[in-house]
Amino acid sequence: NALVLDVRDKKEFESGHIVDSINIPFANLESRVDELKSHKDRPIVVACKMGQHANAAGTVLRKQGFETVTRLTGGILEWRNQNLPVVK
Repeated sequence: NALVLDVRDKKEFESGHIVDSINIPFANLESRVDELKSHKDRPIVVACKMGQHANAAGTVLRKQGFETVTRLTGGILEWRNQNLPVVK
């Protein structure tokens, strides 16, 4: 039931992302967080390239009242290294 939020830029997202993930670039997250309000009751997994922006994105989301926020350890890079599926 978790929502995957991909905070990479649009170009990186389009090169391959986790199925059904939502893309809001980290630089735009604070101004676009309202787009996620309808998902406030779902757990959110934040994904970025290597896991660095995911922590900061999680902080932004928690300040906006999202309670269950985790990061994808190792980011999309590790996801791909594990040969897990991505879509374009």
